[in-house]
Amino acid sequence: MGNNLYEDHWPDIDTALYNRSAKLFNAVKNILGVKLALHADPQILQGDIFLFNHFSRFETFIPQLLIYEKTGAYSCAIAAGEFFKEDTVLSRYLKHVGVFPHDHQRLFAQLAAQILRGRKVIIFPEGGMVKDHRVIDKQGQYSIFSRITGNRRKQHTGAAILGQGVEAFKAAIRYAHQQENEELLLRWKEELHFDNFDQLLASANKPTRIVPANITFYPIRASENLLFKSVELFSENLSLRQTEELLIEGNIILKNTDMDIRMGSLVNPCCVWDWRTHYLMSRVAPQIKSVDDVFALRDSNKTWSQRLLGRYFVNNADCARDQYMKEMYSNLTVNLSHLASTLIMHFLSQGQTLVDKNLFYSVLYIAIKRLQVSSDVHLHRSLLNPDDYSDLLKLCNRRFDYFIHAAIDAELIQDKGNSYQFLPKLRADFDFDSIRLENPIAVYYYEAEPIHLIRDILVSAIDEFAIINPRQLAVWHFDDEFRSLALEKKFYTKPQFNEINQQETATADSSPFFIRPEQVNNVGVLLVHGLLASPAELRDYANYLAGQGYTVLAVRLKGHGTSPYALRDQRWEDWFGSVQRGLHILKAYCARVVAIGFSTGGALALTLAAEDHPELLGVVAVSVPLKFVNSSFMLVPLLHGTNKLVGWVSTFEGVKPFIDNLSEHPDINYRNTSVRALYELRLLIAHVEDQILPRIKLPVLVVYADQDPVVDAKCAKNVFDKLGSTTKQLKKIKSDRHGILMENLGNTWGVIDEFIVKLIEQSEQPACIDYGFASHPAKSQKTSRGLSHE
Repeated sequence: MGNNLYEDHWPDIDTALYNRSAKLFNAVKNILGVKLALHADPQILQGDIFLFNHFSRFETFIPQLLIYEKTGAYSCAIAAGEFFKEDTVLSRYLKHVGVFPHDHQRLFAQLAAQILRGRKVIIFPEGGMVKDHRVIDKQGQYSIFSRITGNRRKQHTGAAILGQGVEAFKAAIRYAHQQENEELLLRWKEELHFDNFDQLLASANKPTRIVPANITFYPIRASENLLFKSVELFSENLSLRQTEELLIEGNIILKNTDMDIRMGSLVNPCCVWDWRTHYLMSRVAPQIKSVDDVFALRDSNKTWSQRLLGRYFVNNADCARDQYMKEMYSNLTVNLSHLASTLIMHFLSQGQTLVDKNLFYSVLYIAIKRLQVSSDVHLHRSLLNPDDYSDLLKLCNRRFDYFIHAAIDAELIQDKGNSYQFLPKLRADFDFDSIRLENPIAVYYYEAEPIHLIRDILVSAIDEFAIINPRQLAVWHFDDEFRSLALEKKFYTKPQFNEINQQETATADSSPFFIRPEQVNNVGVLLVHGLLASPAELRDYANYLAGQGYTVLAVRLKGHGTSPYALRDQRWEDWFGSVQRGLHILKAYCARVVAIGFSTGGALALTLAAEDHPELLGVVAVSVPLKFVNSSFMLVPLLHGTNKLVGWVSTFEGVKPFIDNLSEHPDINYRNTSVRALYELRLLIAHVEDQILPRIKLPVLVVYADQDPVVDAKCAKNVFDKLGSTTKQLKKIKSDRHGILMENLGNTWGVIDEFIVKLIEQSEQPACIDYGFASHPAKSQKTSRGLSHE
């Protein structure tokens, strides 16, 4: 066999065909249900050999196209030799886009040449699909099930051998350069298709690196799908393997499935070389005349130093393999199903088959909050977004509901009302081609098993649940509010929102805030800002209250303080959820709370009063907007309906999605008002007027400005009259401004002071539950984001 790097009529990559394939992929991926997310530092993408775990057939052509999209580099891959046995359209296509058969006689030499030319190589070191995700054996060693032998085996070392071989040939190039062997360098330059010697030397001096990456699909579904039904229609007697793969793969492709590709740290394939390997390498480098020589070091006709170096390469590959497999599996994108499955398997290992729901959901929430501050685990975005996990403590969660319903349908779990019963099927062994259908809990568990921290934190969370106090929950809930704000800002600062965002003038800090004075008076005050504003409009008033000893929490209503587009996407129920969460946080401090809301915040505070909250002493509603001075507000439903109609029949958002807002405080309020938000406000007002006011039994103070330029002053009397409370007051403030609470016009603060004092005097309960929260002197106006604790 000759030494030409491209013998055997194996074609070079057809770049035009490769480019067309990439464009087709981009077009198709926007149609499919799978949502791709690549997590990789730009420096990582400069690696050479990219390794991926193998769970589905769909994923095998994704990595090289993503790498091309991000870097412009072409990638080679390996496919089963059976695809190349005959000259077919498929085999010719695969050859021309850089795919080699696994049994090619010069596979390593071919791939090494591609790497030397600056191309990437894609390898699936597991050597086949690992449907059960079980990659660790009972002895704690990395291994997988082999369909061929029916036994477990180690993952392949090919990537490590290839990486060492490339480094060996680079050493030979450097040696030839030192010896000024221009004849040999010229031959290599031509065979590797370099334009000049500098390119060849640059390649030789670039370290070869392996990039372990993890592909995580979430969720795993086994329900029927269009692909399965289509194949079933035209094919009879599908095998178990065909049925299983059509169900699983069809759902990945056609339904909303997240495909997270996370690339780990670079691995040096020569990291385990010792002095002996380096010494032999220096002796063998001058003897290497071709890439083929590197991968034939163990042949019988080689010198003793060559054969010994070849043996060292094989031995070193085992260590490098373990290193990159550990890195691959540790880059799992952990989701709620991983946590729930690991928790279930832990309970089973302890002989516990019946678990209280409150314990189960609470432990999941505690574990999420603990994992969020760990740098050793990569969390799925749903575990970083409070909208996706915070309701676990209410024993309901959309993502978990799907998981538990699938487990119930698979007869793995029974719902016993207040508890879950784990059934014997969870412990049963299943065929390699049926486990994804029969026991998805085991699949999730095995996938997360290599990351010991997950189990450790879940076990600790079980112990923590037994001693958890409201203080720690308040800390986490308040942290969730800040996470929600950060995610909202991140999403709505994308370029597609620039047209409106760039017109905005608000600069004040829109964060929710908490003030705990050094000398507390044992009463909490919940502050709720108005539409288009943020907690910033109540900060001065909050400091004033804290100066009197009140513990103050100012909530941020969803959609506020970020972008008018964010407000457009919220319902009034979302705003009210912010208020409910605020009370939940504040009552961890105080057994008595007064809610004070301004404008829309007043309507939300009244809505809170209609609920059964024993901690709530009373409500102050300032400038509640049942009616507006501007009669054009009556046209909002019509404009909103027109916007919806236009949105349904075109790609435009509507005829007028935003209208100008001439604010009294442009540094705090949105300049652009979402028509959708005004429509939601009308819905809230109608709800408050018709259903909330008559139900309120708590003491209420209604405050209004007699010449309010925004809210019709007459509506304050309507609010007062419709209140079901027997203890209520109506106070008029002489002012022609809307923001009477923010600006303390007409001594608004003093009027509210009198009302609160009376509430406190009438209260019979001892005031505050002191859990030892950190205190903040009111005089220094310090606030706490994290509600820090001792």
